[in-house]
Amino acid sequence: MSRKARLAVLVSGGGSNLQAIIDACQQNNLNAEVAVVVSNRDKIYALERAKKHNIETIVALPKDFPDKTIYSQYIADELKKRNIDLVCLAGYLLKLEPNFVRSFKGRIINIHPALLPKFGGDGMYGHFVHEAVLKAKEKESGPTVHFVDEVYDNGEIILQAKVPVLPNDTPDTLAKRVLEQEHKIYPEAIKIVLSKLGF
Repeated sequence: MSRKARLAVLVSGGGSNLQAIIDACQQNNLNAEVAVVVSNRDKIYALERAKKHNIETIVALPKDFPDKTIYSQYIADELKKRNIDLVCLAGYLLKLEPNFVRSFKGRIINIHPALLPKFGGDGMYGHFVHEAVLKAKEKESGPTVHFVDEVYDNGEIILQAKVPVLPNDTPDTLAKRVLEQEHKIYPEAIKIVLSKLGF
């Protein structure tokens, strides 16, 4: 058995996708462990989830750093110290700076709550995405797991799942249906990427 891949999960909120990843690791669906959880906010539920599973957390607040590049470099350095193999963004609401992306080239993935390339880009996160999908009268939506590059929501798509958009949907009801699929496909996508990385 090869060693387990070491994952870093970057979070900004409740961390339900973090939980899906932790569960997949613990059930041996992934040859991986969540080695560290990094947050750009304190007092979020994702950090509680990490603590419950005795996972190390790093809380780094952007306001404590002179600029975004130095902030990104700090996180990249901390992850390198911990020999991280794959960086998973799970509701992380900061754009990664180019220096961070280059540090982990081909080893950063993100989950987005719409069918990219539609409804991606700056400002497109959370309920804003679902509102835009409904406004555009789309017939279907669903999450996308993709590689992260230096352009928002632009990297190569790894996996998508589709859900119907129902006539009486609100952003909240659509979000709930999309989130259920996120929890299924994110661990699957991680598995695909890890197999390419030799795990």
